[in-house]
Amino acid sequence: MKLNQRPITILIAALGGEGGGVLADWIITAATAEGYPVQSTSIPGVAQRTGATTYYIELYPLRAAELQGRRPVMPLAPSPADIDVMLASELLEAGRALLNGYVTPARTTLIASTHRIYTVDEKIALGDGRYDSERILAAAQALAKRAILTDFHKLAANTGAMINAALFGALAGSGTLPLPRAACEDAIRSAGKGAETSLRGFALGYAAAAGEPPEVATAPAQDSETLAPSTRPLAPSLQQRLRQSFPAQVQEMLERGAARVADFQDENYAALYLDRLAPIAKLEQAQAATEEYELTRETARFLALWMSYEDVIRVADLKSRRSRFERVRTEVQAKPGEPVRIIEYLKPGVEEMAALLPPGLSRRLVAWTEKRGLTHKLNVGLHVNSSSITGFSMLRLLAALRPLRRRSARYAEEQALIERWLAAIAAAAATSADSELALEIALCGRLIKGYGDTNRRAKANFLRIFDTLVESGKLSDTKQRAQAVRAARLGALADPEGRGLEATLATHGIAPLPQRPEIVQFMRRTGAQKKAA
Repeated sequence: MKLNQRPITILIAALGGEGGGVLADWIITAATAEGYPVQSTSIPGVAQRTGATTYYIELYPLRAAELQGRRPVMPLAPSPADIDVMLASELLEAGRALLNGYVTPARTTLIASTHRIYTVDEKIALGDGRYDSERILAAAQALAKRAILTDFHKLAANTGAMINAALFGALAGSGTLPLPRAACEDAIRSAGKGAETSLRGFALGYAAAAGEPPEVATAPAQDSETLAPSTRPLAPSLQQRLRQSFPAQVQEMLERGAARVADFQDENYAALYLDRLAPIAKLEQAQAATEEYELTRETARFLALWMSYEDVIRVADLKSRRSRFERVRTEVQAKPGEPVRIIEYLKPGVEEMAALLPPGLSRRLVAWTEKRGLTHKLNVGLHVNSSSITGFSMLRLLAALRPLRRRSARYAEEQALIERWLAAIAAAAATSADSELALEIALCGRLIKGYGDTNRRAKANFLRIFDTLVESGKLSDTKQRAQAVRAARLGALADPEGRGLEATLATHGIAPLPQRPEIVQFMRRTGAQKKAA
């Protein structure tokens, strides 16, 4: 009898709502049923994505009957370099474990899902703020004794189960615990509710870990401005025009872009999208500098995103679509007939509402509110129950204003700025010597995104680059200007407040703009707050 055996240490990192606690309970139930001393501790945490919680489990690999009445003393918290099995329900959680030293080549089996749920920091970045998934995958392979990496979220979803079931299956299939498969399955059955569904997810996870070799998923694409395939097909006339007028290398991108803008407005708007891209495609085709048509591709991508800008009409339309309600029901795993209440948190400002009016009326309304100091005071937050008749009707009423969008001030503003951007691209692309500059100008379309204050800052940065570098003639050498535009664009994406952009422009002798004033709002303390103070 070996009484000097060390416990098997298991650390679970799961996001809120993924059943990390249930997974820990399954492990404890299976170990207890097999007679192994086991202990667990949960460590709640507040993370960027609905709350991450870690669960630490120690399982002594000798049955209680073999210990002659003795009980092992096991610690309550994990220690770096002392983890035998690391379970991560999402790729960035695996990255955190790697960074904190919980995964080591001498000891740790890493079981991690490769799908991503983006953090707030990743989402609020003006550019592509996502962490490099390839680096995490490479580190996992290098730092773990054994790495079992696959999209367990997708495996579980294929059976209707939660990801914890697939992870439990992978843990059982990895052979790292002295627990037979039958004991693990019995632990799931003992929980009762949803056992059959969880067992199906368990089976897929088990196969992924026990197979030869285990499935290793590739990292998600690192481009946040990818145009997803449209669920609505493009009109046949537009499809025919696209096939006849544009190179085959860019047709897929243009088809997605045209479908997106048609969904935003109508088929005529999609035709305008193709009209705008045709001159740039012809210029690049005539020069025959590359078969990739990178300029046309990037211009098409950001033009589609820009032409389908987010206004009140668009937001109301997207939030009240059937597909959106179905997606929410799937995410919360609502059963057929089970009611789901959805509360929308909206804060449309005066400028967003005025943007729906014709340009003249819009300017007068904004000027009137600014003169009286009401522009920011009237930005009142709204809580709309979109699953109620009243809330849904309000959203559909706003969405029904789409035919009037072309007469709105926002539409006129966006189209004028788009034409200015396209004209600069075409002018630079007219000569092959300026192809690098044309591409950098096209990539400036990445700056335009968001709504409200985010959109205003983005446009201010865009116009600042155009006024000082693209159209001013400050730099006569086109290669130097292309490099300057690129540096300025990256500086603007790195710092939404514009300080990075101004620092970059200063290297070319351009005087920085004064820092934008920030609105400070003082709130009167309530009686309860005064008493607490």
